[in-house]
Amino acid sequence: MNKENQFENIEFILPKNQSNVIKVIGIGGGGSNAINYMFNKGIKGVDYVICNTDSQALENSPVPNKVQLGIKETEGLGAGADPVIGEKAAIESLHELRRLLEKNTKMVFITAGMGGGTGTGAAPIISKLAMEMDILTVGIVTMPFIFEGKIRMNHANKGLEKLRNNVDSLIVVNNNKLRDIYGNLGVKEGFAKADEVLATAAKGIAEVITHHYTQNIDLKDAKTVLSKSGNAIMGSYTSSGDKRALHAVSNALDSPLLNDNRINGAQNVLLLIVSGSSEVTIDEIGVINDYIQEKSGNNANIIMGIGDDPNLIDEITVTVIATGFDMKQQDEILHIEPKKTIYNLDDESEITESFNENKTELQYEFSSDEIDFKNTDFNSENISQEINDSIITTNDDIKNIDVEFESVESINEFFDEKIDVVDDESVNISNELQFDFPVTTSSDSQEKVVHILEEDVNEIEVIDPVHIIPYNLVEDDNLSVGTVESSHNEFKKTEVNPINSPIVEGLAKRTEERKIKLKEFNYKFVKTRKVEDMEKEPAYKR
Repeated sequence: MNKENQFENIEFILPKNQSNVIKVIGIGGGGSNAINYMFNKGIKGVDYVICNTDSQALENSPVPNKVQLGIKETEGLGAGADPVIGEKAAIESLHELRRLLEKNTKMVFITAGMGGGTGTGAAPIISKLAMEMDILTVGIVTMPFIFEGKIRMNHANKGLEKLRNNVDSLIVVNNNKLRDIYGNLGVKEGFAKADEVLATAAKGIAEVITHHYTQNIDLKDAKTVLSKSGNAIMGSYTSSGDKRALHAVSNALDSPLLNDNRINGAQNVLLLIVSGSSEVTIDEIGVINDYIQEKSGNNANIIMGIGDDPNLIDEITVTVIATGFDMKQQDEILHIEPKKTIYNLDDESEITESFNENKTELQYEFSSDEIDFKNTDFNSENISQEINDSIITTNDDIKNIDVEFESVESINEFFDEKIDVVDDESVNISNELQFDFPVTTSSDSQEKVVHILEEDVNEIEVIDPVHIIPYNLVEDDNLSVGTVESSHNEFKKTEVNPINSPIVEGLAKRTEERKIKLKEFNYKFVKTRKVEDMEKEPAYKR
């Protein structure tokens, strides 16, 4: 009995030869820092791997699985912020990476900080290898801060475009949005927060799949949402209180991982709801689902998981992963500018096209298509029968309706009127008509008569010329001369200085002048005749 009790207290620790189906690979400095953060948090159910060209960074990492990229290419000194060197280093170590992924791997996360040498150059190569091995590949990367420089940003955009074509789903964390949310952080604190957000994204998706909940989300569900889905957006938030459900889901969609709180157009959504001792209610689940459907456009396929975590107590955690956006929205999520097409107008390139190729001769036998119109029977009964066959039959209710109508008989009789011709005139038509007119040519011209005026003037000497003054004779018909008083009132003209005159009088005077002008203008339109005359007059004369 004592020996049996001794054996009961012994624990047998068996070696673990089989790796997890989910692996999280950190590439370069930024990716390795995110993996170190996740490893220290103790997230279970996944295997962590760091890949770097810097041997010193690998030695300082607590993660057991390490791969040094490009030992011959970089000699353990890093890529020197050159993506080309990082790409060559990854190609050199492809054999070791393939051996790592062959060990029971169904899903892999690629984490990297874009803009540097190793992460930007090696991440697309490693993700392409995973895709070729039929492994569900999700990329989670960060974009550089603005203060890191334009060259680093250009490297990040080029690397992001390559990575985008070699992953099933891609989540992009914009570091510049971190300042808007967390304020003006220090340099170390800012980079640490970027690593934390990157790790939170990978941790959130991994826990959705690895944890076993009441309503579970397995790897098949994740593959349905994430496989070949393009860009994805993800967020998670924990809240408590009376409106904890609405507060949690709204803040989850306002995560720095999302693009300006917009999931409109998402086709697939992974939703995980975890509560503590205060269990989530049916109404709260309905509030969360309705909010996501409203924001996504009421057309999303939501795959939901529900579970409990004793550490949350009265809190609730909502995790949202949205995919299935169109290409235009994916460019907006990645903040990619539309591609510009540049044409060089100085190039004198001639475009030649051969018109001799791909010519086919078309031949028709018109003899077979000839129609004998003389022997064809155009019978009205046959034509009406064809028309009736094409008419859609009506139902019995319409047929039984009484219709009142008047019959109209067609008149087919024609009356021939005989016309009697009286005094028939005969007309003789001559074949030729001859006219005898003298033909004149342009050569005949009249002789011009020239008069010399100086010769026709007779010089006459005038003696004592008399000037005649014309005058009018007016008969005196009882005319009287006098003064007549004018009926018009004479106004005394006085000069007025406008400066000394009051403003009220000036305004009143201008008002009267305006009234007079309006009366004159309206008077023109009193009679229609005057209006017609004005319309006939050109506009520039009015």
